[in-house]
Amino acid sequence: MKLLVVGASYRTAPVATLEQLAVPPADLTRTLDRLVAQPYVAEAVLVSTCNRVEVYAAVSGFHGGLGDICAVLAEQAGSSPAALAGHLYVHYDAAAVDHVFRVATGLDSMVVGEAQILGQLRDAYHWATGADSAGRLLHELMQQTLRVGKRAHAETGIDRAGQSVITAALELAAGHLDGDLAGHPALVVGAGAMGSLGVATLSRLGAGPLTVTNRGADRAVRLAESYGAGAVPMAELADTLSTVDIVVAATASTEPVLTRTVVGAALAERDPARGPLVLLDLAVPRDVEEGVVDLPGVEVIDIDRMAALLADGPAAADAAAVERIVLGEVESFLSWLRGADVAPTVAALRGRADDVVTAELRRLAQRRPDLGDDLRAEVARTVHRVVQRLLHQPTVKVRQLAAEPGGDQYAALLRELFDLQVPQTSPVDTVPDVVAPDLGAAFSATDPVLGADATDPTPPTGGAR
Repeated sequence: MKLLVVGASYRTAPVATLEQLAVPPADLTRTLDRLVAQPYVAEAVLVSTCNRVEVYAAVSGFHGGLGDICAVLAEQAGSSPAALAGHLYVHYDAAAVDHVFRVATGLDSMVVGEAQILGQLRDAYHWATGADSAGRLLHELMQQTLRVGKRAHAETGIDRAGQSVITAALELAAGHLDGDLAGHPALVVGAGAMGSLGVATLSRLGAGPLTVTNRGADRAVRLAESYGAGAVPMAELADTLSTVDIVVAATASTEPVLTRTVVGAALAERDPARGPLVLLDLAVPRDVEEGVVDLPGVEVIDIDRMAALLADGPAAADAAAVERIVLGEVESFLSWLRGADVAPTVAALRGRADDVVTAELRRLAQRRPDLGDDLRAEVARTVHRVVQRLLHQPTVKVRQLAAEPGGDQYAALLRELFDLQVPQTSPVDTVPDVVAPDLGAAFSATDPVLGADATDPTPPTGGAR
């Protein structure tokens, strides 16, 4: 099996496309089941956040796996693989490991160094484990990914170099409110992870009074009580909007919560002398209806605008330190991967030796029926010891060599020398990394729906987990 990453992020796709691709929690298990039911996909982890939707997969063939994953993503988006091609990126094998580690360390985040993505990766791994869609390869990848992310934050100043998305968004909002949020009344719509972070950050920055609203009233009350804030029913959203200066919207609603009608009604009751009503839309799909931005007296900051405005990167030294960590950790993981690839060959060699020993002992028993049980047992132990000692050094050495770049050649040579029949689950071709907008070239003209290349040398093996 080989690693394949297929995804879209704020770098390659507009918010509208990310909204189409986003998989709500209620659909995660079903989507994971659909992925591993595909012919070329054996394992899958699905990451769906405001800024990215990515599939990490163990596949038996590059072209087949790419086609399978794109078919599921296209179905989720209500689109076609060809229509999505310009927004998707693909990372294969070593590049896939590098990408996942960069995501975990925050190097690929909109606000470089933000730590929230690490929790989102942990949640994605949890979902995959619960859905039984992660096997040996992805279990190892995700465990190492979480460890690498923690290491980057513990050993470098990447946290200082970057901020959480909510902090960066609020800094943008402060620019519309005399540069300071202190003393400005604020409303948080949504009581999930992002909403909770919004309340905590607003409280730390001195904004207030704070109010929380959520479709589930109990959750809003609990969150508000934790920070000395107030809670109002969602039905009072328009009335509350007229009393605040800043709104953080981060719900899981599939439809806009802050519609043009709701916001317009609030503006009609709001004193224009207070300055603009700043709306931070951090949800995917969007919480703020598209037409709201045209209303006078409103400033809308959404993910698209953040991507355009956030130009400050991390300190060069901190970023370079994380890059070095990622580089070393990728090579370590690839060494483990190469060692794991040779294990079936070593097992086959030992199995062949056991078969030879068993056959010879059986022949000896037929030729010398006069040998007693004790003597036959002693002969068997001696022969097994001799064989194991002969095999010990070569198998240890081939494992060491296999962990080095190009080490797969040693396993192949071993199979050739001893005529070992080892099932091959990896594609025999080497496929270069593919990024948008060249993804369209990866789809076969013979199968524009699934994009499976008819020349893929690896046959389907089923979606076994």
